[in-house]
Amino acid sequence: MKKFFSMLLALVMLLALAGCGGDTKAPAQDQGGSSDAGQTDQGGEPADTGDAADVGDYHIGIVTGSVSQSEDDRRGAEAFQAKYGEDKVTLAIYPDNFTEELETTIQTIVNMSDDPLMKAVIVNQSIPGTTEAFRQIKERRPDILCIAGEAHEDLPEIGSAADLVCNNDFVSRGYLIIRTAHELGADTFVHISFPRHMAYETMSRRVAVMREACKEFNMEFVLETAPDPTSDVGIPGAQAYILENVPAWVQKYGENAAYFCTNDAHTEPLLKQLVEYGGYFIEADLPSPLMGYPGALGLDLTEEAGDFEKILAKVESALVEKGAADRFGTWAYSYGYTLSAGLAEHAKNVIEGKCEITDMDAVAEALNVYSPKAQWNGAGYTNATTGVKSDNVFLIYQDTYIMGDPGHFMGNADVEIPEKYYTVS
Repeated sequence: MKKFFSMLLALVMLLALAGCGGDTKAPAQDQGGSSDAGQTDQGGEPADTGDAADVGDYHIGIVTGSVSQSEDDRRGAEAFQAKYGEDKVTLAIYPDNFTEELETTIQTIVNMSDDPLMKAVIVNQSIPGTTEAFRQIKERRPDILCIAGEAHEDLPEIGSAADLVCNNDFVSRGYLIIRTAHELGADTFVHISFPRHMAYETMSRRVAVMREACKEFNMEFVLETAPDPTSDVGIPGAQAYILENVPAWVQKYGENAAYFCTNDAHTEPLLKQLVEYGGYFIEADLPSPLMGYPGALGLDLTEEAGDFEKILAKVESALVEKGAADRFGTWAYSYGYTLSAGLAEHAKNVIEGKCEITDMDAVAEALNVYSPKAQWNGAGYTNATTGVKSDNVFLIYQDTYIMGDPGHFMGNADVEIPEKYYTVS
C-alpha cells in the first residue's frame, strides 16, 4: 500500500500552484513517507493562500458530538468558526446517545441543507446515521460537499455517500502502537472495548492487527470488556467501571502491561488509575494531549487553551512530577481538533476553487494549518476482502510522542509497516 505525506519542501510551492492554484506554505506530501508540517505561525493561522475564486457568499456547517462525548472534535469546530465568523460557519451537535436517537442524529445533519447558502457539511465523528444523512442531503442539494471525519460506519458504505472520508489509519496504528509498547518495555497489551465498537470494521481489523503484532513482538494480548457509554449506564457508569477495575487489572497483568481503550469517555479514568497504579498508555484511540489527561491529572489549561505546544508541555510536566515519565504517550496535536478544523479548511479551499476534494496533498495542507509542527503519514483505504482501493477514503496518523524528561517522538511516521498487516482481518 502506497503512502502519502512526504514531498520534499523544495517541491511544495510547485505542487501547491499546480494542484490548488494557491500560494500556501505548508508542505505537500505524497504516498512515500512523512512530512514536517510547519509553515504556520504559533497561533495556527495559515499562510496566505492567494485570491479565492469569486464564488459569492457561502456557508460551511460542522456537526460534532458534545463536549462530554468528544470535546476535541467540538473545540476544533469552534476554532474554525471563531476564525471565519458565525455568519459563515454553522455548528451543530448530534445527541450523546446517538445509537438510540438515530432519527434525531440524521435530521440534525440533514437540517444543515436547509440553508440555501450552505456549500459544505462536515461531520466529525461520523457516527451511525451519517451515511443516510449524506444521501438525503445529496438528493436535496447535490451542490453541497459532504465530508466525513472518523466514520463509525463501514468505510465503503459511507464512502459511497460522502465526497470525502478521512479516518485514523487503524491498520498502521494497530501495528505501531504494539511496536511502540514493545520498545518501551511492555510485555502485555490490554485492549478495552465493547460489542458495538467491535462490530465496526475499522476497530475489529485494528484488533486483529494488534493481536498479530503482539505475536511478532512476543507480547501477551488480552481483551477486556467495559460498558458502552451510550448504554443505560451512561458515561458515569462506564467511567466508574474503569476506575473500579484498573487496580485489579494492574495486579493481574503487572506494571509492564500497556493499555488501550476504544472510547473517549473511558480514557480519563483509565489514565487516572494507570498513573496511580502503574502501566503504559501509548496513545488514545483518537489521540490528543487533551484526551483524558487534563481530568486525570487535575490540570487547569485555561491559559494554554488553543496552544497545543504549551498544553503538551504542561501535561508532560505533570506526568514527570507523578513519576510516570516514559510510560504515557499521545499525538502532539489533537486528532479530533485538527480533523474538525482541517476538514472544514479543506472544504473552504475546494469551494473557492483552490483544489479538488480528493487531492490528498491539499487535505494534508489543510490539516497542517492546525498542526503546524506535526509529522503525518497514512494511506488510501483498501478493502481487505475485495482488495479494492477507494479514491475518496483516506487513512492518516501522526507520529507518537512519549512524555518524559525529556520527552521524545518515536519516529513512527517513518516506520515501514510490514506488508502482511494490510491483509489481516
